[in-house]
Parts: sequence; structure tokens; C-alpha cells
Amino acid sequence: MPDSFKVVFNGARVAGIEEPALRGELLRLGFHERHVHKLLEGRRVTIKSKLSEEKAERYRQRLQAAGLITEVIADDVADSLEVTEPTSPDRGERVQASEAPPLSPSVPESDSSGPKRRRSQIKFTGTGGEYFGIWIVNIMLLIVTLGFYAPWAKVRNMQYFYGHTLLDDTSFQYLADPWIIFRGRLVALVAVAIWYVASTFYPVAAITFYPVAAIVLLLVFLPLIPWIIARSLKFHAVNSAYRNIRFDFVGGYWQAVKVLYLWPFVALLSLGLLIPLSAQRWYAFLIDNMRYGRSEFCLNLSVREVYMFFLRMLGVLLGFVALAALGQFVHGVLGILFLLLGYLALFGYAMAGVTNLVMSATTLAEHGFSSTLGKRRTVWIFFSNSVLVMLTAGFYTPWAKVRMARYRASCTEMQIYGDLDGFVAGEAQRAGAVGLELGDAFDVGISLI
Repeated sequence: MPDSFKVVFNGARVAGIEEPALRGELLRLGFHERHVHKLLEGRRVTIKSKLSEEKAERYRQRLQAAGLITEVIADDVADSLEVTEPTSPDRGERVQASEAPPLSPSVPESDSSGPKRRRSQIKFTGTGGEYFGIWIVNIMLLIVTLGFYAPWAKVRNMQYFYGHTLLDDTSFQYLADPWIIFRGRLVALVAVAIWYVASTFYPVAAITFYPVAAIVLLLVFLPLIPWIIARSLKFHAVNSAYRNIRFDFVGGYWQAVKVLYLWPFVALLSLGLLIPLSAQRWYAFLIDNMRYGRSEFCLNLSVREVYMFFLRMLGVLLGFVALAALGQFVHGVLGILFLLLGYLALFGYAMAGVTNLVMSATTLAEHGFSSTLGKRRTVWIFFSNSVLVMLTAGFYTPWAKVRMARYRASCTEMQIYGDLDGFVAGEAQRAGAVGLELGDAFDVGISLI
């Protein structure tokens, strides 16, 4: 039984769908314009390969709903009709698997007898004034307990933001036990204390012992970092739920080693040329190992797309560096101003652009997601929030957090294919007990995007 399948287009289309409508559906699914052109020529091409049978069938169904008739065949079956010869403007080309669209920006509607597509926007209903009450109490209790209240403060904060984040008019849940976080932080505190003692209190006569001890401790600690991060991601996932179904994270230790050490090291050896590849591997590690009940998240983000994003960022950076250099000849202040504007532009491009890129390439079963954060708007909110927090000696912090959360939610959508209620009901029995046996946690706050 083959374990790898591909989706092949033979040139046939669904009757009754006009070419403009078909073109529009394919573009909304994420195909590039050149790929749409090749598909509409009617040539036989492989659209997506190296898929499980289930995922390949979902691709086939969604492409048929858009208007293309495709078939699922095993990857090891020779496809002699694939177009593999050199291409020219008037010749067909094979749609590479790495360039195939994720089908996540939009989910096609089927006929009246099949599942329907609908968009559900994420909503955030919290208010700054309401959150201020939680925030100020947390601050006072942290002061009174000398910081030991931190796990309870974190859980209260997370529960507020999860509880006021709604998808399909249902809020998310944060279910972590503060005592587990407390025990995890005690272990981390002991580790830091050992490091500090070994680094500070050593015999003067044995001064040569210090570098050796520091190196030994470093060699012991470095292999633990991937394990700590994987455990933290799992802890936050299994303590997050939607409609009483928990999430999960199944990434293993060696996967974490690769994305934390191997790929960054390779990028360093390439003098930075492989940084986009390293970034793509990191986000694939985060998304592809996420689960909702028994359903898998999938990141359909090619290395090429990440390279294009980094090249655009590099263009923004070089543009502002050139402006700063020119401004320096006119007046030193003008050069500094251009550098500051360049930093803000790059920050907004990275913060909003990465979220949009990763979110819009993510799918959960047959459902998709999209994010449309504006780069200038993101910079403005972050900059104005920072100024107001400084001017109010920190008391604007609750309003700043709520303001950013509300904007991020307003720019995030889920494309639901069929009935979300049916999907949830099908997973509820299995997912209810996932992760309840966790005995330790390192709360290091790794963010997915």
C-alpha cells in the first residue's frame, strides 16, 4: 500500500463553469497567475505530490469544487504525460509541489448538495478598563509575594485574553494549572542558581577552574534547550482548548535540535544566504506539529515564498539605508530620522508580514486561515502604544495590550469548509483527556508567529 500520493490534472474541467469564474476560483485558492494560465491550457500536470491519501483526496475534492477534474495516484506511479521539457512562453510546465498553493486563503464552495464555504472572523471582546482591574491586582500581588504570584498572574491574563477571543461566537479556553507552572519555574530557578554559584563563588587559588566549570555547565545546558522549548510548546498547546477540545503539540526533541541548532548553523555557514530556509524550517516545526484533537495543522509554505519575503524586507532595508546616507550629506539629523523610519518600517514589515505569510499558509484539516495585518497600521499601534505607556508610567499597558489584540483579531479569518460544529463533535471524545498527565512545564513563552 503506497504511503505517498499526488494530485494530477488531466485537462478536464467541470461542465457549466465558465473560464473567468474558474480563473477567479483558482486565484483565490492561491495559485500563481502563471500556473492558472498553464492549467487553463488543458495540459496534464502534477499539482501537488508527497501527500497522504487523505490530504490528496481533500485537494482533489476542493479543486473539483473550483472547477478542475483531477485524480489521485500513487507517487511511485510513473506519469509519462507530465510536462517536464524546458518551458517557454508558449509551452506548458510542471507545477512543482513546492509551488503548489496551500488552498488555505479560500475554501471553494461546492454545489448545493455538498459542504459550503463560509468565512468566520476572529473577534476580541475585551476592553482596556475591564482588563485594567485584572492587571493592577496582578501587579500588587506580585509585589506583595516578591514575584511568587507570577504563575497565577500569567494564568489569569491568559484566561482573560483567551476567554474574550471568539471564533464562530465561541471563546477559547486556557486551562493551565498555576501550580504546574510554579514547579517548572522553581526547577528553572534552581538551574540558574547553580550557574550563578559556579560562576561566582569559586576558590581564588583555583581560578583556572572557573572557565572549565562554565564550559561544562554550558555544554550541559545547551542540549536541554530544545527539550525545554518542545515541552513548553506542548504545555501551552494542551492547556489551550476550543469547545472543550484541547490542542496538542507533537514535535520531538531531535526536530527541535534541527530547527534551533542545525539549520541556523547551516545559515551561518552560508553567510546568511540560507536564513530564509532556516526560518521556513522553524515555522514548519511549529505548525506541522500542532494538533486540534486528532486533526493536524499543516503549513503549506514553500522556501521560495519565504525567500521572496526576505528579499522584499532586504529591499526595504537597503532603501532606507540609502535614504539615510543621502540625508547625512544634507544634515546629520535627517540621516538619523531616516534610520529611525527605516527601523519602524522594517519592524512593521516583519511583525505583520510574517504573521500574514504563516497564517495564510496554514490549514487545519479542510479548513483554512488568512491574516491581513497592515504593516503601517501595525507600526502605528505599536509606536503609539509605546509612547502612551511611557507617558503614563506604565498604566496604559492594559489598554495597549487590548488594542493590539483587538486589531490582530479583526485581521484574522478562518475559512470554514462545511460545518464546524460537526467537526468539533467528531473529535470531542478523543481530545478531552489529551495532555492532562503533564508533570512538569518550562514556561518560556515561545510564540507560534
